[in-house]
Amino acid sequence: MNFTELNLDSKLLEGISYLGFDEATPIQEKVIPLILENKDIIACAQTGTGKTAAFVLPILNKLIGKEDSSIDTIIIVPTRELAMQIDQQIHGFSYFVSAGSIAVYGGGDGKDWESQKEALKNGTDIIVATPGKLLSHMNMGFVDFKNIKHLVLDEADKMLDMGFVDDILSIISKLPKQHQTLMFSATMPDSIRRLAKKILHNPTEITLSISKPAAGVDQKAFLLEEDQKVKLIKQLLQTRKEYDSILIFTSTKSKINEIVSALKKYGFPSQGISSNLEQDKREEVLRDFRSKKTRILVATDVMSRGIDVKEINMVINFEVPHDAEDYVHRVGRTARVNTTGEAVTFVSKRELHKLKKIEQLTECIIPKFKVTDISETKTEKESEIEEHTKSTKKIPLPKRFSENNDDKGNI
Repeated sequence: MNFTELNLDSKLLEGISYLGFDEATPIQEKVIPLILENKDIIACAQTGTGKTAAFVLPILNKLIGKEDSSIDTIIIVPTRELAMQIDQQIHGFSYFVSAGSIAVYGGGDGKDWESQKEALKNGTDIIVATPGKLLSHMNMGFVDFKNIKHLVLDEADKMLDMGFVDDILSIISKLPKQHQTLMFSATMPDSIRRLAKKILHNPTEITLSISKPAAGVDQKAFLLEEDQKVKLIKQLLQTRKEYDSILIFTSTKSKINEIVSALKKYGFPSQGISSNLEQDKREEVLRDFRSKKTRILVATDVMSRGIDVKEINMVINFEVPHDAEDYVHRVGRTARVNTTGEAVTFVSKRELHKLKKIEQLTECIIPKFKVTDISETKTEKESEIEEHTKSTKKIPLPKRFSENNDDKGNI
C-alpha cells in the first residue's frame, strides 16, 4: 500500500517522499489507520519492520495545526540509544511539519539535564524518554502532563525484562485518564498481556511475524570450546574481506575489551561500546560505525534494540543469548529492509539448550557445524578458502554435525 492511501496530510507525505519512502510496510499499513481513529493498540512485530514510523507518522499527522507548546505525546523506551534513534526519526519525518521533540535519558552531563528540564517545563510536542530518567524529572515537580493525548510504550517486553514496570505504572498514574495508549513489543509473553489489561482500553491487537529473523538472514551455529571463539572470528573475518560492517555481540561488558584487544592483535581494528562509556564517546563510536570508518563493533545487548545502522553485513554472537528473544533482536541488526546478511552464533556444549529455545521461538532449525581444531597461524585450508572467496565470493562450509553423532569438520 502506498502512503498516499493512508489518509495522511499532504505536508507529511511530502516529508515521507523526501526521505525516499513510498510503500508502507505491513505493520504501518495496519497500525496507522487505527491510530488515526484514536484506537488503543497492542502490536507485536519484529525488529526492522518499520514500527517506529507506524506510530510516529499518525501522531505527527494529528499534531499538524497544533498551536500551543504543551506536551502532547510521551514515547517510553528501554534504552537511551533507542530514545535518540526515535527522536532523530521524528526530526526527519517532521521536516515539513511544525512539531518539536526531545530525547530524555540518563548518562549525560549537567547541560543535558538542563535542556531536558527546560523542554519538560516549557513544553514540546513529543517526549521520547527512558522510564527512570523521565520519572526523575517528574519527581522534581516541574513536569506538566495535563494535556497528554498519546502514550507509546516501545519495546515493552524489553522494558519489563529490565525491571521498569513499576516506573511505567508510576508515570501512567500521572497522566490524564483520557489518552490513547499504543504498546509495541517484539514478543507477547503473559507479563505483557497483564500490563496491557491494566493500561489499555479495549485495544486492537495486531500480530506480525512474532520473533522470526528476516528471511534474508543466513543463520549458522558453530559448536566449539570457549578458547576457540576469538580464533574462529579471525578465520571468519579473513574469509569475508568484502564485509565492511560487522557487529559482534557479547552478553557481558567485561568481554568487550578482551575481544577488541584480541582482534587488534590479529590486525582487525575494532571498537567496543557498552553502558560503561560516557555518552559523548558512545555517540562517537556509533558515528564511526555508521560511516564505515569502524568496520567491526563489539557491543552488549543494550545495543541490540537501540542501534540503527544500515547495511550491516554480519552479526556474530560470541555466546548464545540468555533469552531467545534477544537472539531475534541481535540478528535483526542485519538483513534489514529486504537486504541480506549473515548471522553466526558460537555455541558451547552447555549452551545447546539455549539454542533449542531459539529454534522453538523462531520456528526454524539453525544449521549447525562442529569446529574441531583452529590454528593460531594461517593454515593451508584458510589459504584455500581465501583463494576460493576471491573467485566466487562464496564461503565453503565445514561438514554438518548433529548433537548425537561423531561427524567432524574443520572451518
